[in-house]
Amino acid sequence: MKHEEVEAEENVSTVVQFVLLGFSDLPNLQGFLFGVFSIIYIVVLIGNSLIVIITRLDPALHKPMYFFLAHFSILEICYVSVTLPRMLVSLWTQDRSISLLGCATQLCFFLVLGATECFLLAVMSYDRYVAICNPLHYPLVMNPKKCHQLAAGAWLGGMPVQVGQTWQIFSLHFCHSNQINHFFCDIPPIIKLACGDTSAHEVSVYVVCMSFAVVPFMLILASYSKIVLTILRLPTTQGRVKAFSTCSSHLLVVVLFFGSASITYLRPKSNHSGGTDKLLSLFYTIVTPMFNPMIYSLRNRDVIAALNRLLFK
Repeated sequence: MKHEEVEAEENVSTVVQFVLLGFSDLPNLQGFLFGVFSIIYIVVLIGNSLIVIITRLDPALHKPMYFFLAHFSILEICYVSVTLPRMLVSLWTQDRSISLLGCATQLCFFLVLGATECFLLAVMSYDRYVAICNPLHYPLVMNPKKCHQLAAGAWLGGMPVQVGQTWQIFSLHFCHSNQINHFFCDIPPIIKLACGDTSAHEVSVYVVCMSFAVVPFMLILASYSKIVLTILRLPTTQGRVKAFSTCSSHLLVVVLFFGSASITYLRPKSNHSGGTDKLLSLFYTIVTPMFNPMIYSLRNRDVIAALNRLLFK
């Protein structure tokens, strides 16, 4: 491991390079972990790429619901690619060093894409709300122009704030240690390395997390509350089952993503530990994106039919 430092004013050493400890505490499992995470990355790429391809090529899937699903799959590929390739390189070469700029870049993309995922999940719940609660107005409300505007808002909406937050975090003075007890550059372990009082920055991070996670989640909750009430009013059991099946996959993804991410960022600082943080981060940054294509394909007859037409025509 490299520990490069330069002398700064007042005889305090300033970190110019970090070391991502990752899974260095499991020296006998490095090869095994490399194999497991390589397979996961391939599954993520293939699964999400297939969804993008079939939603583009199959006319039966040229609907707002699958338009947003394609964007979500593209997002998942980008989201995993921010952290997993760098981790695979570390496992293969045992070189865990990362420059200050590289760490800031990774964190910035991670935060921007994380905010995009929160917004896009909220947009997808709004799409299901309009489709189930106002079916007659659905083609008019969710027209192509509106869909593109909502998708663009989801991708770009969090960018200014998250870029600003990254700049704020890396404007801190880091000293004494450059070892990040994580497998990627994330906010909690980075702030731990900062000198002096970081309470103001921690409050800022908490406020941003509340804005970009809790607010979209509340909108999703409101949408699904109305969706459930509408489904329960349907006259037939078959109609209720069909209506619920169109949104159950999305609801499962929402629970998996927001559940693990909220526990990571919104629990008290005293409850943070390196092992727990890494385990939770693995869940919402790697495991959930791997299962998302399976969740949407196995629980959606249209996607299964389109996939069969693509593979076996």
